[in-house]
Amino acid sequence: MSTELTGSRPGGRTERNRVAVLTATLDELAEKGYPGLTVDAVAERSGVHKTTLYRRWGSAEGLVAAALLFGIEHRWEVPDTGTLEGDLSAMNRELTTYFTDPAKSALPLASVASSFQSAKAADSLREYYAARHERGAAMTVRAIARGEVPADTDPVEVMRQAAAPVFYRLFISREPIDFAIADRAARAAVLAAKAGAFAV
Repeated sequence: MSTELTGSRPGGRTERNRVAVLTATLDELAEKGYPGLTVDAVAERSGVHKTTLYRRWGSAEGLVAAALLFGIEHRWEVPDTGTLEGDLSAMNRELTTYFTDPAKSALPLASVASSFQSAKAADSLREYYAARHERGAAMTVRAIARGEVPADTDPVEVMRQAAAPVFYRLFISREPIDFAIADRAARAAVLAAKAGAFAV
């Protein structure tokens, strides 16, 4: 994560402060969760005075909402394995690792939890995944070009259907999840897509 340039924004003190504050917010969110996050703690961690934080983001809720959107600025490398099933399996394996690896899972789990505690956080998380869907649509677009699935297949719905069993186990049934299950979910989505289940 760059502290000088983020996306197409220019450098400079204002931008460095913004990156420092949003990075600190994500770190605090991962460590303490949404209920434990405070403007004072973010100010101390970021080195940016709290009056600046209140002036720009208003509250801890505003900081979290902005920080969740911050992820959009860091480009996700969409899998490109040569087949739709391979791409969706790679996506699902990435999700599985992201939400279950103790070294990585604190932030994504806290981010999802915050969306149930704050309407602003929910809006930001929804926008984050909308951007991810827009990028990930390339997997199905390529598959259509290869003739793997019908031309009228909805690319975003394919992604949703592939990932849904992973999220169900993670957040609803609380069942164990592993790569075999992630791969099976991807395979099922491809089979459904080939059958025309996601036609628009």
